[in-house]
Amino acid sequence: MDFTRRGAVAALSAGLAAGLPLSAFGLPEQTGRAPVPGGTIWWKKVGSGAKPPLLTLHGGPGAGHNYLLPLAALANDRPVIFYDQLGCGRADSPADEKIYTIQRAVDEVSAVRKALGLDRIVLFGHSWGSMLAIEYLCQGRGHGVEKLILGGALASVPQAMAGQQRLIAQLPNGGGKRIHALEAAHKEASPEYEKLTQQFYDLHVCRRKPYPPELAASFDIVGKSIAYRVMNGPNEFTIVGVIKDWERRRDLGRIKLPTLITTGQFDEVTLDCHETIHQGIKGSRLKVFKDCSHMTMSEQPAAYVAALRAFLA
Repeated sequence: MDFTRRGAVAALSAGLAAGLPLSAFGLPEQTGRAPVPGGTIWWKKVGSGAKPPLLTLHGGPGAGHNYLLPLAALANDRPVIFYDQLGCGRADSPADEKIYTIQRAVDEVSAVRKALGLDRIVLFGHSWGSMLAIEYLCQGRGHGVEKLILGGALASVPQAMAGQQRLIAQLPNGGGKRIHALEAAHKEASPEYEKLTQQFYDLHVCRRKPYPPELAASFDIVGKSIAYRVMNGPNEFTIVGVIKDWERRRDLGRIKLPTLITTGQFDEVTLDCHETIHQGIKGSRLKVFKDCSHMTMSEQPAAYVAALRAFLA
């Protein structure tokens, strides 16, 4: 199937929704496990070809690889590699909370590359995965990384949290004030709080309904993930875990790679976060997808894959 055509990408998305294996579209698959600090992770390699593989880093932390599967449409001319990070999905989920650190996750990327022989790669990171990619590269671990793609991206959790609070303040019918009132009353488990949280998600996390099955799977995974609870917190806009103070804005100049930054018009990671990265990485490109939010690859998969393909050409 010629995935350079948007119709083919739409067919792949429909196939994922129907539960068809990627092999049904002529994309060879391999799966396995790899040792990493703290346990083992599960990986999937799709496609083949001589071009540098695309190594994907999913969000969360703890969302699993599933929602990134539309990127398999890029696998007709290069391998695309997905993996579940420790603490979610098919990876091990050790109960020891001290394991779940940013540094361990960075070391995990190196371990995955070593296990799979990924000397030359294109690195893709979405949401938390964008943080992980930035941290990995700022630590000087990017030997063999030829290009970088960052989606729903941030270089500073405090900056992202400030943007989320602006979005909460803009919720209709005084929703933002009610969220804060319920938080002050410690009523985060109430149906009203859950309804308001879902309203934020519907506006700023994924605007497509119903959710594609691969995205619904990731939402289910993140809801059960120890990595998400320990590293992030109870929900998308209450970041009180390990990552809450992470900051790399001043270090973005260390990244000297051709870079594409993508975001949605209504992304929960607000535009200023993406502009900060765009300004910090010399020569980078920034693309905003109209009518999308955080999960652009789920909301407009054909347009998203086309943008990535053009950058990778």
